[in-house]
Amino acid sequence: MKKILSPLMLAMALTAAGSAMAQTAPAAPESTLSFNVGGFSEYRYRGITQSRFDPALQGGADYADKSGAYIGIWGSSIKWIKDAGGDSNAEVDIYGGYKFTVGDIGYDVGFLRYEYSGNKLNPSANTNELYGAVTIGTSTVKYSQSTGNLFGFSNSKGSTYLDMTANFDLGGGYSFTPHLGYQMVKGDEARTTDLSYADIGLTL
Repeated sequence: MKKILSPLMLAMALTAAGSAMAQTAPAAPESTLSFNVGGFSEYRYRGITQSRFDPALQGGADYADKSGAYIGIWGSSIKWIKDAGGDSNAEVDIYGGYKFTVGDIGYDVGFLRYEYSGNKLNPSANTNELYGAVTIGTSTVKYSQSTGNLFGFSNSKGSTYLDMTANFDLGGGYSFTPHLGYQMVKGDEARTTDLSYADIGLTL
Protein backbone atom coordinates (compact mmCIF):
# COMPACT_ATOMS: atom_id res chain seq x y z
CA MET A 1 0.00 0.00 0.00
CA LYS A 2 1.45 3.37 -0.99
CA LYS A 3 1.70 5.86 1.89
CA ILE A 4 0.79 9.49 1.27
CA LEU A 5 2.45 12.19 3.42
CA SER A 6 -0.12 14.79 4.50
CA PRO A 7 0.79 18.53 4.44
CA LEU A 8 0.82 18.56 8.26
CA MET A 9 3.13 15.56 8.46
CA LEU A 10 5.38 17.12 5.79
CA ALA A 11 5.61 20.37 7.75
CA MET A 12 6.45 18.46 10.93
CA ALA A 13 9.12 16.46 9.09
CA LEU A 14 10.71 19.61 7.65
CA THR A 15 10.68 21.26 11.08
CA ALA A 16 12.39 18.26 12.63
CA ALA A 17 14.95 18.18 9.83
CA GLY A 18 15.61 21.89 10.30
CA SER A 19 16.17 21.35 14.03
CA ALA A 20 18.61 18.54 13.33
CA MET A 21 20.48 20.69 10.82
CA ALA A 22 20.64 23.56 13.30
CA GLN A 23 22.16 21.27 15.91
CA THR A 24 24.88 20.05 13.55
CA ALA A 25 25.70 23.41 11.92
CA PRO A 26 29.24 24.75 12.62
CA ALA A 27 29.40 26.90 15.72
CA ALA A 28 30.44 30.53 15.48
CA PRO A 29 34.15 31.13 16.22
CA GLU A 30 34.93 31.56 19.89
CA SER A 31 37.74 33.32 21.69
CA THR A 32 40.36 30.92 23.03
CA LEU A 33 43.20 31.00 25.54
CA SER A 34 45.75 28.22 25.17
CA PHE A 35 49.04 27.21 26.76
CA ASN A 36 51.94 25.02 25.66
CA VAL A 37 55.08 23.67 27.27
CA GLY A 38 57.60 21.05 26.22
CA GLY A 39 61.13 19.75 26.14
CA PHE A 40 62.83 19.35 22.76
CA SER A 41 66.01 17.67 21.57
CA GLU A 42 67.12 20.93 19.92
CA TYR A 43 65.86 24.45 19.21
CA ARG A 44 66.46 25.27 15.55
CA TYR A 45 65.14 28.47 13.99
CA ARG A 46 65.33 29.42 10.33
CA GLY A 47 67.70 26.52 9.80
CA ILE A 48 70.18 27.51 12.51
CA THR A 49 70.53 25.92 15.94
CA GLN A 50 69.76 28.28 18.81
CA SER A 51 70.69 25.80 21.54
CA ARG A 52 74.12 24.62 20.32
CA PHE A 53 72.51 21.31 19.23
CA ASP A 54 71.52 20.67 22.86
CA PRO A 55 67.99 20.13 24.28
CA ALA A 56 65.76 23.14 24.98
CA LEU A 57 62.83 23.85 27.26
CA GLN A 58 60.02 25.89 25.67
CA GLY A 59 56.59 27.22 26.59
CA GLY A 60 54.05 29.86 25.73
CA ALA A 61 50.53 31.24 25.95
CA ASP A 62 48.20 32.48 23.19
CA TYR A 63 44.94 34.41 23.19
CA ALA A 64 42.90 34.37 19.98
CA ASP A 65 39.85 36.62 19.84
CA LYS A 66 36.85 35.58 17.78
CA SER A 67 37.30 38.77 15.77
CA GLY A 68 40.57 37.38 14.34
CA ALA A 69 42.93 39.43 16.51
CA TYR A 70 45.49 37.53 18.60
CA ILE A 71 48.37 38.09 21.02
CA GLY A 72 50.87 35.73 22.55
CA ILE A 73 54.11 35.14 24.38
CA TRP A 74 56.58 32.30 23.90
CA GLY A 75 59.98 31.47 25.35
CA SER A 76 62.85 29.06 24.96
CA SER A 77 66.20 28.32 26.52
CA ILE A 78 69.07 29.23 24.18
CA LYS A 79 72.88 29.22 24.03
CA TRP A 80 73.76 31.25 20.95
CA ILE A 81 73.88 34.61 22.77
CA LYS A 82 76.62 33.37 25.11
CA ASP A 83 78.38 31.74 22.14
CA ALA A 84 78.41 35.21 20.53
CA GLY A 85 79.99 36.79 23.63
CA GLY A 86 76.79 38.02 25.25
CA ASP A 87 75.07 37.14 28.50
CA SER A 88 71.56 35.72 28.03
CA ASN A 89 70.28 32.15 28.12
CA ALA A 90 66.64 32.77 27.19
CA GLU A 91 64.61 34.06 24.26
CA VAL A 92 61.17 35.55 24.85
CA ASP A 93 58.93 36.32 21.86
CA ILE A 94 56.00 38.72 22.18
CA TYR A 95 53.66 38.95 19.21
CA GLY A 96 50.27 40.12 18.06
CA GLY A 97 48.35 40.27 14.83
CA TYR A 98 45.16 39.74 12.92
CA LYS A 99 43.97 36.76 10.89
CA PHE A 100 41.14 36.86 8.37
CA THR A 101 39.92 35.13 5.23
CA VAL A 102 38.69 36.40 1.89
CA GLY A 103 37.04 33.63 -0.06
CA ASP A 104 39.25 30.56 0.21
CA ILE A 105 42.40 32.54 1.02
CA GLY A 106 43.64 33.13 4.57
CA TYR A 107 45.65 36.18 5.59
CA ASP A 108 47.77 36.88 8.67
CA VAL A 109 49.50 40.18 9.47
CA GLY A 110 51.31 41.06 12.66
CA PHE A 111 54.30 42.17 14.73
CA LEU A 112 56.89 40.02 16.52
CA ARG A 113 59.43 41.07 19.15
CA TYR A 114 62.41 38.80 19.93
CA GLU A 115 63.64 39.73 23.41
CA TYR A 116 66.99 38.53 24.81
CA SER A 117 67.01 40.24 28.19
CA GLY A 118 70.43 41.50 29.28
CA ASN A 119 72.13 40.11 26.17
CA LYS A 120 74.90 42.80 26.34
CA LEU A 121 75.67 42.45 22.63
CA ASN A 122 76.45 45.59 20.64
CA PRO A 123 74.32 46.06 18.62
CA SER A 124 71.70 44.42 20.80
CA ALA A 125 70.31 41.06 19.72
CA ASN A 126 66.76 42.24 20.44
CA THR A 127 64.84 42.29 17.16
CA ASN A 128 61.48 43.60 15.92
CA GLU A 129 59.81 42.23 12.80
CA LEU A 130 56.64 42.93 10.84
CA TYR A 131 55.17 39.98 8.97
CA GLY A 132 52.44 39.01 6.55
CA ALA A 133 51.33 35.56 5.42
CA VAL A 134 48.96 34.14 2.81
CA THR A 135 47.53 30.61 3.03
CA ILE A 136 45.91 28.82 0.10
CA GLY A 137 44.84 25.25 0.76
CA THR A 138 47.73 23.42 2.44
CA SER A 139 50.40 25.99 1.50
CA THR A 140 51.52 29.16 3.27
CA VAL A 141 53.88 31.90 2.08
CA LYS A 142 55.17 34.29 4.77
CA TYR A 143 57.25 37.46 4.50
CA SER A 144 59.01 39.03 7.50
CA GLN A 145 61.03 42.26 7.66
CA SER A 146 63.06 43.69 10.53
CA THR A 147 62.35 47.27 11.59
CA GLY A 148 65.83 47.63 13.12
CA ASN A 149 69.00 45.57 13.35
CA LEU A 150 68.51 41.83 12.96
CA PHE A 151 69.72 39.63 15.85
CA GLY A 152 72.73 41.82 16.64
CA PHE A 153 74.08 42.39 13.13
CA SER A 154 75.09 46.03 12.62
CA ASN A 155 73.40 48.09 9.89
CA SER A 156 71.03 45.21 9.12
CA LYS A 157 67.76 47.17 9.34
CA GLY A 158 65.29 45.99 6.72
CA SER A 159 66.59 42.41 6.56
CA THR A 160 63.93 40.02 5.28
CA TYR A 161 62.93 36.38 5.58
CA LEU A 162 60.70 34.70 2.99
CA ASP A 163 59.47 31.18 3.61
CA MET A 164 57.11 28.74 1.94
CA THR A 165 55.60 25.88 3.92
CA ALA A 166 53.06 23.18 3.10
CA ASN A 167 51.25 20.84 5.50
CA PHE A 168 49.99 17.47 4.25
CA ASP A 169 47.81 15.28 6.48
CA LEU A 170 48.98 11.67 6.04
CA GLY A 171 46.30 10.24 8.34
CA GLY A 172 46.74 8.34 11.57
CA GLY A 173 47.95 11.48 13.34
CA TYR A 174 50.90 11.98 10.96
CA SER A 175 51.64 15.01 8.81
CA PHE A 176 54.40 15.89 6.35
CA THR A 177 55.64 19.49 6.23
CA PRO A 178 58.17 20.56 3.59
CA HIS A 179 59.69 24.02 4.06
CA LEU A 180 61.88 26.38 2.05
CA GLY A 181 63.16 29.70 3.39
CA TYR A 182 65.59 32.48 2.50
CA GLN A 183 67.08 34.84 5.06
CA MET A 184 68.43 38.04 3.51
CA VAL A 185 70.70 39.96 5.89
CA LYS A 186 71.27 43.58 4.92
CA GLY A 187 74.95 44.34 4.44
CA ASP A 188 77.43 46.26 6.54
CA GLU A 189 80.32 47.97 4.74
CA ALA A 190 82.72 46.58 7.33
CA ARG A 191 81.38 43.05 6.85
CA THR A 192 83.44 40.96 4.42
CA THR A 193 81.06 37.97 4.34
CA ASP A 194 77.53 37.82 2.95
CA LEU A 195 75.43 36.40 5.78
CA SER A 196 72.34 35.70 3.65
CA TYR A 197 71.43 32.02 3.26
CA ALA A 198 68.68 29.55 2.31
CA ASP A 199 67.29 26.78 4.51
CA ILE A 200 65.31 23.65 3.65
CA GLY A 201 63.31 21.46 6.02
CA LEU A 202 61.41 18.18 5.67
CA THR A 203 59.40 17.45 8.81
CA LEU A 204 57.39 14.32 9.56
